[in-house]
Amino acid sequence: MGNCNSCCSIYKRTTTADGEATAGKAGQGGNAGQQGSQLPVSNPASPVPSKPLGPIGSVLGRPMEDVRATYTLGKELGRGQFGVTHLCTHKVTGEKLACKTISKRKLSSNEDTEDVRREVQIMYHLTGQPNVVELKGVYEDKQSVHLVMELCAGGELFDRIIAKGHYTERAAAGLLRTIVQIVHTCHSMGVMHRDLKPENFLLQSKAEDAPIKATDFGLSVFYKEGETFRDIVGSAYYIAPEVLKRKYGPEADIWSIGVMLYIFLCGVPPFWADHPWIKEDGEAPDTPLDNAVINRLKQFNAMNQFKKAALRVIAGCLSEEEIKGLKEMFKNIDTDNSGTITLEELKQGLAKQGTKLSEQEVQQLMEAADADGNGTIDYDEFITATVHMNRMDREEHLYTAFQFFDKDNSGYITKEELEQALKEKGLHNGQEIKEIISEADSNKDGRIDYTEFVTMMRRGTPEATPKKRRDFFF
Repeated sequence: MGNCNSCCSIYKRTTTADGEATAGKAGQGGNAGQQGSQLPVSNPASPVPSKPLGPIGSVLGRPMEDVRATYTLGKELGRGQFGVTHLCTHKVTGEKLACKTISKRKLSSNEDTEDVRREVQIMYHLTGQPNVVELKGVYEDKQSVHLVMELCAGGELFDRIIAKGHYTERAAAGLLRTIVQIVHTCHSMGVMHRDLKPENFLLQSKAEDAPIKATDFGLSVFYKEGETFRDIVGSAYYIAPEVLKRKYGPEADIWSIGVMLYIFLCGVPPFWADHPWIKEDGEAPDTPLDNAVINRLKQFNAMNQFKKAALRVIAGCLSEEEIKGLKEMFKNIDTDNSGTITLEELKQGLAKQGTKLSEQEVQQLMEAADADGNGTIDYDEFITATVHMNRMDREEHLYTAFQFFDKDNSGYITKEELEQALKEKGLHNGQEIKEIISEADSNKDGRIDYTEFVTMMRRGTPEATPKKRRDFFF
């Protein structure tokens, strides 16, 4: 479901893949109806005002909301097969974003509707990855589904290529290195893009060295290692032969990357043959690429008990669409379908993604996620330990977590309340509680108010701090 003009036609799905990982309906409970909303908190001791819930939407399966209540929609930025992307501005903060509006009238089949659900789930799953366009919120009304995303004001990589004609080998290698890193991140998180092309990479600004970001996950799917797909999707110039043969996996994305490299170097698509170009002694770094799961487990391991308990509360507030990808990752690692991940399963699961860790390093990651200390990681522990830290930045999630600790609703967390809450989460440690209070209590009154709580939660997690965006326009 492209949001910009394409230079070539899109193949439509012709059949469903055997064993394809399809997304179910998004959850209807928790905070699902509040996606994308800003929650003002003037007095943390006061109850949070709740919105009246609208009728349930047919696509997302949760209460419908009017995107225009929060954002002002501006000029058109791009147009695709299923919808239109507009500039949008947050009415309170003034932040400039992009709103991709998908017409429900054009979703002519259940598969089209599933594609939209899965696009939302995958974008939430990839939240926080530095070179993936960030999804800010999702709204559904009677006519459309609206995906509010960060604004990449530099336009499509395709337009940059057209303007340049072609790149030098050094410039092409640098660009390719970033694209390979992006696709590796997606694959390591169990996501196959299936429509990689220059039109689906956006430049963050007009600057010559602007970062690029992947977008348009409308044809993307969750996958498990060894799974075979048979539906024909993608764009003509970039589609892999095995896709046309209806038997493929994530390697199809690699073919598309190769076609893009040819275009970077030559300025035109390749001929209808497979070019035997390979460069010996290239500049590819001799270091393993980062693994998203390991990074998140390490980050979780470094947290104090207070943060771990708060993140567990926050994880329990997330909607089904936000954790769909993590659920698939858990099932992929839990090879015996026991509902828990053992040390050996964790070791094998990380090894499948090309990660080489020592026995001690895997043991440390295991202990970090294993909150109850029973030697295995259950589903809730896995979600808590691997959910991205930017969930901490959402006001409604922070306030929910604060309320969990503020047992008497006084607007403050006392030492006794913190001890009680940590015991409930199986994380009690008397010595560390004193250190936590001392660290978080900036005014030294012996208790933690909401402002101090938010400061403590965001400290040490720079990726959870909202990045300042320059107000460029296309």
